[in-house]
Amino acid sequence: MIKEFVILGAGESGVGAALLAKAKGLKVFVSDKGDIPQKYRDELICNHIDFEEGKHSNERILNAAEVVKSPGIPDSAPLVVALRNKGISVISDIEFAGRFSKAHMIGITGSNGKTTTTLWLHHILTLSGLDAVLSGNVGVSPCRELVARDPDVFVMELSSFQLDNMFKFRVNTAILTNITPDHLDRYDYKFENYIQSKFRILQNQTEEDSFIWCADDPVVQKHFERSMTPAISLPFSSDDDGAAYVDGHDLIIAADERRVRMPVEKLALKGRHNLFNALASGLAALKAGASLEAVMLGLSTFKGVEHRLEHAGIVDGVTYINDSKATNVNSAWYALESMDKPVIWIAGGTDKGNDYEELMPLVKSKVKALICMGVDNSKLISVFGEVVPQVCDTKSIDEALQQARAIAKSGDVVLLSPACASFDLFQNYEHRGRLFKEIVMQMM
Repeated sequence: MIKEFVILGAGESGVGAALLAKAKGLKVFVSDKGDIPQKYRDELICNHIDFEEGKHSNERILNAAEVVKSPGIPDSAPLVVALRNKGISVISDIEFAGRFSKAHMIGITGSNGKTTTTLWLHHILTLSGLDAVLSGNVGVSPCRELVARDPDVFVMELSSFQLDNMFKFRVNTAILTNITPDHLDRYDYKFENYIQSKFRILQNQTEEDSFIWCADDPVVQKHFERSMTPAISLPFSSDDDGAAYVDGHDLIIAADERRVRMPVEKLALKGRHNLFNALASGLAALKAGASLEAVMLGLSTFKGVEHRLEHAGIVDGVTYINDSKATNVNSAWYALESMDKPVIWIAGGTDKGNDYEELMPLVKSKVKALICMGVDNSKLISVFGEVVPQVCDTKSIDEALQQARAIAKSGDVVLLSPACASFDLFQNYEHRGRLFKEIVMQMM
């Protein structure tokens, strides 16, 4: 009897893996403990792929030849533990895709900045006329793409959860933007475990590959050792050191004997964090073969990322900013740091082991009111209750914005920058951000 190739989770990554497995002649079974979205259910039916939803048939799954696991399912889940105890391989969809591709793999990871860097890099490569496909956490599933064709380049945003289940996958150009405490609930509340997960992006590199990393990030600087990878080391920094850096009012990016110099003021996105994203994107673009002209044009024309410091509108002289993608403390730090007007800060959600103390100086100097938005806001209230002049406890986006509007005066900023995951009240951070923008539009 032929054992099945089992996929746990029927989202974009899971269904993409199912389609590729079917195309490669494997006997496929998809299992999702929740409800499968209609578009993916229809796709499975249309392609005659066996599936179940609302449950996991453990006996059938534990007889699998191999399992692709959704990044959203923790390694500590009893079914995953049982699979590994039986010696059954549990991998990510990225690992599976890598078996069928000869593309140049660019992988971007980090606690913050990885989505912006990924999209910015893809923008530059596209302008240069390169055959580059956006995938991983953003864009299309690489498995889905490989059903039709194998592109020249995959530009992949990679989360720590995906890296944890990648074993033989080789990242030709690896980018590590930074490492700050995040998702500690998935790593036994040990920062060291999370750090090790991020460095897994280097695990199969050769001397022909490249490692692009932030020399200004204290955690990366402390933990990176040359013995980790034989790849070419390409650090970037805000100082005049590394392969990409700032020289006075200009940024310099140099790789493979080619060099870009352009004024920092011409960058499409402002802020110190976006300077780092630009340096990393430019380096990776040069390594992938982009023209100097495309690098400079791309760095100056990129439109930014939805839900990341996104201008949502002005109501009664108050500016509303959607930073729903700020799902950790460090992202919220960058958002608050960039504010130059009094802030009504909307924060809260599913806490991931957050330490809010690093936000304290910014909160003291910039935040006039804190609107807590979540099922349980006790930790935020405990930390900031004696620091912020006004603190509100709310349980919905509607209530949070009602409170914010009542407090805000002309010239203020209402900033949605939660510093937490969204799953207590929303489907995901995109859902949270969309609702925020819709309500602001209704207020205008």
